[in-house]
Amino acid sequence: MTDKKGSSGGSGSSSQTSCYIIAYDISEDKRRTKVHKILGGFGKWTQYSLFECFLSKKEMVLLRSKLMKHLREDRDRVRFYPLCASCLGKVETVGGELPARR
Repeated sequence: MTDKKGSSGGSGSSSQTSCYIIAYDISEDKRRTKVHKILGGFGKWTQYSLFECFLSKKEMVLLRSKLMKHLREDRDRVRFYPLCASCLGKVETVGGELPARR
């Protein structure tokens, strides 16, 4: 990952942001597509079920709220992995290109 600032499609708040790796495992195509579109509005798609998002606290609350409207707690999972600034600078990508746009 070379982009330190990232894109954030949430509220446009100028407050401090943190980087999150967001991974999802959604059992149904329709819900998976909706979750993918929501996450695309908040960050960068880097792997098939993984996004890198730079979010303020307000954007994180908004994102979770939007996701919860489409998830089935008994079947679906979305995980948020925060990355500190030091860890962000150590991210490496080996092989392959970014996924093609859906």
